[in-house]
Amino acid sequence: MHRPARGRFAVQVFGELLITVGLVVLLFVFYTLHVTDLFTARQQAEAGRELQQRWQERGPQPITEPVVPVAGEGFAQLHIPRFGPDYRFTVLEGTDQDTLAAGPGHYASTALPGERGNFAVAGHRIGRGAPFNDLDELESCDALVVETVAAWYVYRVLPMADEAIGWTGRGGDPRCAGVAPIGPPYDAAVGRRVVDPSSGEVIHPVPGAPLGVLPPDRRTRLITLTTCHPEFSAAQRLIVHGVLAAQYPKDAAHPELRPPELEER
Repeated sequence: MHRPARGRFAVQVFGELLITVGLVVLLFVFYTLHVTDLFTARQQAEAGRELQQRWQERGPQPITEPVVPVAGEGFAQLHIPRFGPDYRFTVLEGTDQDTLAAGPGHYASTALPGERGNFAVAGHRIGRGAPFNDLDELESCDALVVETVAAWYVYRVLPMADEAIGWTGRGGDPRCAGVAPIGPPYDAAVGRRVVDPSSGEVIHPVPGAPLGVLPPDRRTRLITLTTCHPEFSAAQRLIVHGVLAAQYPKDAAHPELRPPELEER
């Protein structure tokens, strides 16, 4: 008589544990998707305000004036027109946890915007504002526009691996002017790929190649965006590579002027 009662009790306890675990998981997902977004939105807005204030205080700068980022502070803004006219994130210096909680972070060891080498930026895909949630939707020749105090730098996503052979510039798409497979030693520099988290060479001056494979004056000007893959997992990394296709110095007399690439969709 006692065994069925004990069995029912065990089933009831197990069921309650499952419900509790389910609630904990739901709360974690809600926190990750919504609560962290609120915190990040505030930090990102503050970083953007501080950056604009510094730019106004410094006044117009020559395009040759080097950018000197300060750890944890914003120094550039990233626009991705494919994601809409409101997509704009302040890029901060560093990729530590606190910095990435406020927005995309620049790998401090990599090139700066417009420089020869590889301007590499990391960002969250889920939570913390999820600035890089839709990187997998980018196509070859899509614009990645980086704004600094002195200039606008227009990078474009490189051809995908399956487009490289027989590349025709997407049928003569004018956006693809200046975009083509780069060739050795840039064989690994394709528009999008997935790598293991240990593949730190994706942010090397020549992605995928050893450091020093090319002298600085022979390096191509690249951008690399990195994020976790797949969604809700850190098992791999999603990588997007682009090449510098155009740059525009800011016009102090007409600060309202913006690159036409920002209007692309």
